[in-house]
Amino acid sequence: MPANASLTLKRRLKASPARVYQAWTDPKMMIDWWSPAEFETLITEADPRVGGRFRVLMRGPDGVEHDVSGVYRELVRDEKLVFSWAWKTTPDEVSQVTVTLKRDGDGTLLTLTHDQFVDVATRDSHSGGWSGALDKLERLVA
Repeated sequence: MPANASLTLKRRLKASPARVYQAWTDPKMMIDWWSPAEFETLITEADPRVGGRFRVLMRGPDGVEHDVSGVYRELVRDEKLVFSWAWKTTPDEVSQVTVTLKRDGDGTLLTLTHDQFVDVATRDSHSGGWSGALDKLERLVA
């Protein structure tokens, strides 16, 4: 795996760490934001405990559905989530997402690191997707 096949995105959100954490773990909130900007989130499932699974099914503007799932590896309430990430179409290409939440005044500093990509092109395609999803998250929790 190339050393640079990792991405890190940071956002300052106008919400408490508890609210942001809830948006990452409550399927009723996840459905409102967990997909790239031009995509629609169709199904969200989450069992937020170590060893629990999540799944998100989304549809792009071209009508193609994209199904991603993973296993929660670490959870620290209102502070940190670590989970695996694999697309249904490429189940052997498992990457990892780490989300940290730090109180920042009246808001939260969110840092998302997605690493262990198979190549730089895959990383780059996820960068745009995560950026669009985080834009939606920012609007949802504000």
